[in-house]
Amino acid sequence: MNTLILRTVAPFVTALMLLFSIFVLLRGHNEPGGGFIGGLIAASALALYGIAFGVGAVRRAIRFHPMAIAGAGLFLATLSGFISILAGVPFMTGLWVYPHVFGVEVPLATVMSFDLGVYLVVVGAITSIALALEQEPGPDLERED
Repeated sequence: MNTLILRTVAPFVTALMLLFSIFVLLRGHNEPGGGFIGGLIAASALALYGIAFGVGAVRRAIRFHPMAIAGAGLFLATLSGFISILAGVPFMTGLWVYPHVFGVEVPLATVMSFDLGVYLVVVGAITSIALALEQEPGPDLERED
């Protein structure tokens, strides 16, 4: 299925899907979306890119091992929960800060950092699975019929 049309369209569709996954991530809890759905969309984009160009191209594009991305996301999501304990409220309670960036007040929440952590866990885990399924079997994995 590795056709010229797929190889031509895949980079544009992948970029569009990644952008859409970030949009879905930022929609958050109040509307459909969030880290899990956004991560699935991003992993699907990387799987499409892998189908078109191979596993090596995806590994070069993401630069980090997919399980390292999942581990960083798990750490961020867990850290988001422990911040609330340090503030003296129950675990996973949402906390907000309002820093001023270039004179504009920007609301930041532990809810968003948790969603970002979930996003990274899903992208890393599903991409790792997809790359393992797309990879050509090596000499150790070939069957002898």
